[in-house]
Amino acid sequence: MKKRGVIWFCTGVGIGLLLGGLLILRTLPEPQGVFQVLPYLMIGLGCGLFGHGLGDTVQQRTLKSSPEIARQLEIEQIDERNLAIANGAKARGFDRMTFVFGALMLCFALMQVELAAVLLLVAAYLYVEGYALYSRLKLEKEM
Repeated sequence: MKKRGVIWFCTGVGIGLLLGGLLILRTLPEPQGVFQVLPYLMIGLGCGLFGHGLGDTVQQRTLKSSPEIARQLEIEQIDERNLAIANGAKARGFDRMTFVFGALMLCFALMQVELAAVLLLVAAYLYVEGYALYSRLKLEKEM
């Protein structure tokens, strides 16, 4: 029951953000400062929350009418083989991301893109790599 309330809350907040963003976009003829970006941010977050909430609602209603499919889905979600496949896919994606973002940072630096943009990309890259190192050290201590 608690999950259902969270789903409806997400859907409602998503609709509210979507409508609020559209309202701001329509009412302000020439937005200045933060109002140049805020409506689009609200619309994007609203669409994401609404889609997530609506998808969960449809899934719950579908699975409610067919308990056999719900049981099969639950088994597939906790199956060790599926978890190993998902983790392997994440690891491969992370490995590719490391080289792609490294090359992208180099290209941005050589193209003389604005320094702030390059530094933001470098900071995000270093954060992700630092977190990966932290997670690896933490998992090595556990095992």
